Amino acid sequence: MIITYYLAATLVIIAYLLGSIPSAVWIGQRYYGVDIREYGSKNAGTTNMLRVLGWRASLPVFVIDFIKGFIAVTIMSLLRYNADLTPSLLVNFKIAATVAVVLGHIFPMFANFKGGKGVATIIGAITGIQPAVALLCFGIWFIVFMVWHYVSLASIIAGCCFPILILIFSGAAYARHHDMSITLIVFSVFVAGMLIWTHRKNIARLRAGTESKILLWKHRKTNIPDK
Repeated sequence: MIITYYLAATLVIIAYLLGSIPSAVWIGQRYYGVDIREYGSKNAGTTNMLRVLGWRASLPVFVIDFIKGFIAVTIMSLLRYNADLTPSLLVNFKIAATVAVVLGHIFPMFANFKGGKGVATIIGAITGIQPAVALLCFGIWFIVFMVWHYVSLASIIAGCCFPILILIFSGAAYARHHDMSITLIVFSVFVAGMLIWTHRKNIARLRAGTESKILLWKHRKTNIPDK
């Protein structure tokens, strides 16, 4: 079992390194000649790429950041071959990988520790833990976004629904297998709280009526000044 913990610790480190891949920064610099952290909201993430450079730049950023989170969690499944490993403990290891990959995205060692908010990476990681919950959260996000056109509002509402859905699915799993990960429930509440905290400026702008809407069919990228 000690070897399992050592392997888990190694995979957590790998998860952080995966998270540190600054897709938005590298794509912005390589193909557009800009550091995305100097424009818009100054976040190295999908939404800011969409707002500043358009959907052609933001789509690969979302895909890469999603895959980072998904892989970081999925490789933890290698530990399931240990007969002494309970499903709840495996979920705990996956949560540790999720925290590591998101921290890597927010504080990437390959981009001077200045990254994004980690929403796409969290979605990828959650998909690796609870695919059905991730799909439902995405559905909620999509509906809110298409109705009100605020990415921040959609992310906040979907994030707040996350712990509710985890409670529902955990309760159903306990009824079937008498096995429940309390850590996953606590983690889901933490994620919801973190999403609200990281979007606190967006919330202030929403309340003031100054938050930018994104209309996909009318969106125009920000003009980048020549340097």
